[in-house]
Amino acid sequence: MKLFFTLSLLALTRILSPAIDLEPLMAVPDKVVLEHDFSEPDQLTKETWAARQGTRWSIEDSLLRGIPSSPEFQASKKDHKGLEPRVSSPATPAQFIAKFSVRFTDGRESAIVPFVEFGHHVARVKFSETSIHILGDHDSLKLAETTDLKYEPGKWYHCLAELKGEEFVIQFAGGPTLYAKHPSYALPPPSGAPGMGVTGPMGGTAEIDNVTFWTIKDEPQAGWDAKRNTFPKFEPVQVKTKK
Repeated sequence: MKLFFTLSLLALTRILSPAIDLEPLMAVPDKVVLEHDFSEPDQLTKETWAARQGTRWSIEDSLLRGIPSSPEFQASKKDHKGLEPRVSSPATPAQFIAKFSVRFTDGRESAIVPFVEFGHHVARVKFSETSIHILGDHDSLKLAETTDLKYEPGKWYHCLAELKGEEFVIQFAGGPTLYAKHPSYALPPPSGAPGMGVTGPMGGTAEIDNVTFWTIKDEPQAGWDAKRNTFPKFEPVQVKTKK
């Protein structure tokens, strides 16, 4: 009985996730193209969630959970060894609204991971113990940053991200909103895995839950121009040489 109550409480916590209170700021939703709570095993297909670099993903406890590749796979590769769990969703529209929850546990942070990105090396949200920031232009520029929210292993981040033209905005439930604009966001991804991608810490675990993707309409949200002007100004910082 106690076990049933605990599992029911965990399920209720996810159902009542703070992410449900997040509403788009910039884009107007059109059609839902994917909606996954990972309660069914058929929600894990290569058309919706593609494991990358030999990493291992499964649906467990109504979550999409990923771990690094096997030691045998890592030993067989010179690079792209899958040292951290990596997955992408080809179902993500080119311009979108995406609502999701993500959690990273175990392992360790590096200069590159963990992160959530939209388009391979396009709009990347890097989680760091000192800040959370947005990268652009093939990860060469830091375009927005907050120190009000930082990377904490085991913490759920409930998010709503929007990409429309050159603009990208991501909200964190109970936390800040980050806004970035760059011409590279409006270009086709340079290469690699399409859509939303999640990469966990080195040697750790990544978990995803309550995902919804929408296509968007041409017109922006009413009042978007005024809302945009309320975001903190951030001078872009070059963090590496563009490839």
